[in-house]
Amino acid sequence: MHEPLVIIPGMMADARLFLPQMVRLGADRACQVCIAAQGETVEKMSEAMMAGLPPKFALLGHGLGGDVALDIIRRAPDRVTRVILMATDPLSEPPQIAVERETRMVMARAGRLVDAMAQEIPPSAVADSPWHGEIMALVKDMALGLGEGVFLRQSRAAQRRPDQQKTMRKVRLPALVLAGRQDPLVPLRRQEFTATLMPYGQFTIIEESGHLAPLEQPEAVSDAIEAFLNGPMMLR
Repeated sequence: MHEPLVIIPGMMADARLFLPQMVRLGADRACQVCIAAQGETVEKMSEAMMAGLPPKFALLGHGLGGDVALDIIRRAPDRVTRVILMATDPLSEPPQIAVERETRMVMARAGRLVDAMAQEIPPSAVADSPWHGEIMALVKDMALGLGEGVFLRQSRAAQRRPDQQKTMRKVRLPALVLAGRQDPLVPLRRQEFTATLMPYGQFTIIEESGHLAPLEQPEAVSDAIEAFLNGPMMLR
């Protein structure tokens, strides 16, 4: 068996975001999903996860989950064997975006979580495909399952997320950035920048996909993750 894979989904997503990958990879390695649901900062979310993590593990984070993954590496670099980041913005949130997020938080507090999520991850964030409607229905179902409290905590953590450039420059382990070609929420150039900051960073584009590539192009994402996890280790 290979080292376990710890998966941290992004905003208002649960294990179902990576279900196709877990089915594929689970034959060779244990997969552990950690929801970023405790704390109102990236740092508090990573701290809450630490006690339940294996001694050594590979790490996969999507969106806000990628920010939490980077903070885990900051805390315990010797426990992480390699890292995969998807749809992750390593920079702090711009003031204008933070204000827009505040509006969505007001909506959620007013009992309009579905409306808030329709702005958080709009239909345009997912590439056109025959299963577009099914993916958007799952986004809604995952959000309702996690609830208003998690939405508010995750939103606050996203607003307060730290600039992680310094951490990434110190990430001396194999790193893969997977980006959906049509992701409007975290542009390609920002994700490519993430890869270039890390000494051993690799950048791969998933075609015909947007912000939720694990669901939009599950086979392509699974292929890329499996190849990376089975690839050679690099000296730090």
